[in-house]
Amino acid sequence: EVTRNGGEFPAWMTVAGLFVFGGTMGKSAQFPLHIWLPDAMAGPTPVSAMIHAATMVAAGVFLLGRMFPLFSPDALAVITVVGAGTALFAATIGCVQWDLKAVLAYSTISQLGFMVAAVGLGGWVAGMFHMVTHAFFKACLFLSAGSVIHGCHHEQDMRLMGGLRKHMPVTFACMAICTFAISGIPLFAGFYSKDMILMQGFINLMERFEGWSFFALVSLSIAASLTCFYMFRMLFL
Repeated sequence: EVTRNGGEFPAWMTVAGLFVFGGTMGKSAQFPLHIWLPDAMAGPTPVSAMIHAATMVAAGVFLLGRMFPLFSPDALAVITVVGAGTALFAATIGCVQWDLKAVLAYSTISQLGFMVAAVGLGGWVAGMFHMVTHAFFKACLFLSAGSVIHGCHHEQDMRLMGGLRKHMPVTFACMAICTFAISGIPLFAGFYSKDMILMQGFINLMERFEGWSFFALVSLSIAASLTCFYMFRMLFL
């Protein structure tokens, strides 16, 4: 169909692509269908680690990666804007949370925004790569948070914590390594996957200066900076 139309996508393919993306918005917690994910943090922490770091929320991003060749440029523009907007929006919320698991919940939404924006920018490989790296460091962060909550007798308010490094050195080491990874510190996994996503945005901007590419590059750069802030805030608290 696409080939017969001289390389142009018919309008129904744009509509179909947006309907597919609607499924991703719900499954992978993109704005404005994101609020279920922080609410779901009331569940046990090991469940959060498995479902909310790797298996469940990643399914929507995986769908985008698999369906990538079928998305028209207009559909990809919408996907990029929603993903980049979600990444920035959730990062700002993560900066002001006091609940330990709430910080990680909004962090997950923000990182999912990175993955969605990557697919929208045409860097589906970068998006899938970030999905894999995120699964590992976020699962470890949730399990570390569960260890902290258990050690603090089911207390989740970070304002009531402090000085736990001396009492929980192994948990601290695990959480510190994964904080470095999600923050994009060089030589850690998150650095390479985030770098690929931002590079894809830069390439798009250089090749064809479109407003949504510029929006994505700026939003994702700010979101990446905020990720460092809220994750180290959590670690220090």
